[in-house]
Amino acid sequence: MPDAREKLVDFVTRRAFDPVLKAQAEGKSEAETRKLEHVQKATRTEVERYRGYGSAKEVVVNFKRDLDSEPARKVHAELKALGLPTLNDIRDEFESMAKELGVDASR
Repeated sequence: MPDAREKLVDFVTRRAFDPVLKAQAEGKSEAETRKLEHVQKATRTEVERYRGYGSAKEVVVNFKRDLDSEPARKVHAELKALGLPTLNDIRDEFESMAKELGVDASR
């Protein structure tokens, strides 16, 4: 059975990262295609980073950091422009899940 860390990483991957990675460039302008390629590259990096966290608490702390960091804000703006989900879109569900799993979400 998956532990709290795995459940949180799977949730973020399924709800925020997978839609970005599966997005297609078909019908998009050249600029939108470049933007999509950029956010997909950034997202692949994020997936690996999240999978590397050693504890559920580490996942939660970094998720919260990723909501407001300057690099994340840029990527979130690009995702929004492309109509793709951001971490902010799943924040409430993620925090509820962390709480249900008994993970202290305070920094």
